Amino acid sequence: MKVTQIIFSPTGGTKQVIKTLTSEWGNNIAEVDLTDPKIDYTNVKFEKDDVVVIGVPSYGGRVPALAAERIEKIQGNQAKCIVVCVYGNRAYEDTLAELNDIAEQCGFKVIAAVSSIAEHSIMHQYAAGRPDQEDKNELHSFAKKILEKINSNVESISSLTIPGNRPYKKRSGAALIPKADKKCIGCGLCIKNCPAQAINNNIKDVDSKKCISCMRCVVQCPHSARKVNNFMVSAAALAIKKACSERKGNELYI
Repeated sequence: MKVTQIIFSPTGGTKQVIKTLTSEWGNNIAEVDLTDPKIDYTNVKFEKDDVVVIGVPSYGGRVPALAAERIEKIQGNQAKCIVVCVYGNRAYEDTLAELNDIAEQCGFKVIAAVSSIAEHSIMHQYAAGRPDQEDKNELHSFAKKILEKINSNVESISSLTIPGNRPYKKRSGAALIPKADKKCIGCGLCIKNCPAQAINNNIKDVDSKKCISCMRCVVQCPHSARKVNNFMVSAAALAIKKACSERKGNELYI
């Protein structure tokens, strides 16, 4: 069984979930990194016998627009597909339904869908330390059930019933844009690794129209020189505190 992971994971949470899920299926698993702007995604093609896992974080209840744009170029050719959305314990809203629709439009045959929790990429107090061992045990259980379905070789697979609205909720803009402070030494790592290519050569100049608030530059800066406005983060954290107060679980649709 040839398995490929297609992952959009700027800060690593989504990748950790996908790696945990697919670890039940062996070690020889290929990966397509959706954060890499240099890849020609029109050349990413699959065959009917392939198994593909597509994983994205939920950005305001939607698939990140940049991830959607890149996934839409991929040719599924009826490969079996598992769609996964990861969120920071607030809500994933229309993300999983939208990802399912995108995958089907690309020609994938979606056989399972998973929602999972990882530490919030901006407000780290929410879902801190997740996926934890309880999450990982649950994801391993999901993986075994999905593998059983894959090995059943059922040709006629009915559409999954996945939560979400159509039309999807309105997409929100990037309100929290990281900026460099005086600790910045100009190493250029943020320019090199920005999925949206939103950081210009002078480093402190960020294209607000391109920035998707993914926080990769914040997480990867070796000098902790990139930050978002603390007041805005605190206000945003307070606004979602009630929604994030209760531990949410992982879900499998199969």
